[in-house]
Amino acid sequence: MERLQYISQGTTKEEQELNIRKALDHGMQWIQVRWKNAPEKELISLCEISRQLCSEYKAVSIINDHVQLAKEIDADGVHLGLGDESVKEARKVLGTQKIIGGTANTLSDVLQRVDESCDYIGLGPLRFTATKEKLSPILGFEGYREIIEVLKGRSEKVPRIFAIGGITLEDILPLQEIGVYGVSVSGLITRQPSIINEFKKVMI
Repeated sequence: MERLQYISQGTTKEEQELNIRKALDHGMQWIQVRWKNAPEKELISLCEISRQLCSEYKAVSIINDHVQLAKEIDADGVHLGLGDESVKEARKVLGTQKIIGGTANTLSDVLQRVDESCDYIGLGPLRFTATKEKLSPILGFEGYREIIEVLKGRSEKVPRIFAIGGITLEDILPLQEIGVYGVSVSGLITRQPSIINEFKKVMI
């Protein structure tokens, strides 16, 4: 599984598509289409375009929130927020081969995701970010450390954990030392897609 994920950004379909193209052009291998409050037809069109582009670039195409849409366009998977339908229900729709990721903010959320057997967990936020509305409480490095220490003492398989929320290049090494597998980045890559190569260099 890729260690760097790009969560798409943009207020129009054209902006979203342009940002996805730029990320792919700069070597991104994992795109999560995230466009809250989008008009339905435009969201469907964007997801279809993203799916096609990711196929051309041999990148993974994930859809945020919309399980049925992910199935209809044959995306590689879906990412579910805590308020979305359950991983179990999504698995019924998508089958066993598709990727299902789940958001978590607390240890309790993480344990729920472990029980649900999702494929990866997006845990955060690390720090404040203006990218997301209704931001959950900030974890900071200590929050990640505390949660991952608890997980190390458990016997069941724990999905790979991705940090999210205001991630910078300087965060990668301390996060990896704590035990975080990868990171999901939105605003920074949107503003500066050339930084993708820098991320890849520091990610072991």
